[in-house]
Amino acid sequence: MQQRISLITLGARDMAREAAFYDALGWQRANGPEGVIAYDLLGQTLGLFGLEDLAKDIGVPVETLGHGALTLAHNLGSREEVDALLARAEAAGAKILKPAQEVFWGGYHGYFADPEGHIWEIAHNPFSPLRAEDGAFRWEGYGEG
Repeated sequence: MQQRISLITLGARDMAREAAFYDALGWQRANGPEGVIAYDLLGQTLGLFGLEDLAKDIGVPVETLGHGALTLAHNLGSREEVDALLARAEAAGAKILKPAQEVFWGGYHGYFADPEGHIWEIAHNPFSPLRAEDGAFRWEGYGEG
């Protein structure tokens, strides 16, 4: 069995506001069904789906969904790119939770919450450079695994 995440779905209370935020980051929307907004990523898709509709689809009360201890990460090729993306996110309506700074493991990162509270880590990992051919992140530089 291959290890993968194909689709990450964020439940959104206000689809228009969430979509406007990701649009303002410069992300391009993919074609999708009515009621879903999708952005194709490198190997996955990020989808926005109405929170009430998501709860109904799963068959649970909306209160069950809540916010779990989850962060999404976007790795970049340099510290300067981290600073620039955090600034762009803040200008688009994100709340900066942790300004970019050096990390104990030797990298550089910061955190923001999108308009609905989904938390993103924006990072540069000098031990796992992005692949030149496609920009993909691979967990390298930490030994075998």
